[in-house]
Amino acid sequence: MVDLNLAYKQCEEVIQHHSKTFYKAFSLLPSKKRKAVWAVYAFCRIVDDIVDEGKKPKEELREFQEEFEGFLKGSFSHENFMWVALHDTFKQYEMDIQAFRDMIKGQGMDLVKIRYHSMDEVLDYSYHVASTVGLMLLPILAPRKIAVLREGAIALGLGMQLTNILRDIGEDLGRDRIYLPKDIMQKHHLTEMDLQKQTVTPEFISVWEHLAAEAEKQYDTAMLTMNEYPIHARAPVKAAGHFYRAILNKIRLNDYDVFGERNFVSNEEKHAILSQI
Repeated sequence: MVDLNLAYKQCEEVIQHHSKTFYKAFSLLPSKKRKAVWAVYAFCRIVDDIVDEGKKPKEELREFQEEFEGFLKGSFSHENFMWVALHDTFKQYEMDIQAFRDMIKGQGMDLVKIRYHSMDEVLDYSYHVASTVGLMLLPILAPRKIAVLREGAIALGLGMQLTNILRDIGEDLGRDRIYLPKDIMQKHHLTEMDLQKQTVTPEFISVWEHLAAEAEKQYDTAMLTMNEYPIHARAPVKAAGHFYRAILNKIRLNDYDVFGERNFVSNEEKHAILSQI
């Protein structure tokens, strides 16, 4: 049986390794809430890794879904650090179970859908893989304000996932996935063949900026209710949003090159953003 403190520590190591942006932002939380966020993140990361790195991802995802349903009934491996930590988190907070189910469903979309025809389809996908994270965290961060913060949490997730899509275009092409909507590509005269050349052209920039404008609209919506978060949670959530939004400007400053090295916001830039919040 994994010791609870060790389980949370291992969850922390997962987020520390995989998402320095989230780790930096949510490290500002009080210890109890911080650990619960680490547990939720570990859950999300494990689902994501099944899809991206699993040898038989469809079977593994189905098994994970069954494990989660068993977990909800109190049956889980006490040797698995993520389930141990998540069980403790579920005992302390009234978690949104549907958000966890929707996250698993969203990750499964990547196994059956590798092209998107419209922005609505991309937003639906983004809700399932990213907005669900905000809904999972609301009972931890703002248990008395869930209703008033729900729309903003969903919007923040949409903005972040659109940012991920815009940052990872080259990486996704390597996996034969294109999240840029076909109708928007057609509108700006960008073909899939053009995209496969991995060259920054005026047409590519127009498509990129079309999605960036949608992402920034979602960030603006998220910020409208930000002051409804309790003070201890407000800065971390706001920081996460600002950190992610800053990635868009990094890409612009890098002449829209999303085909080479990954664009990221440096620690110095994050400190500067924190000092302004």
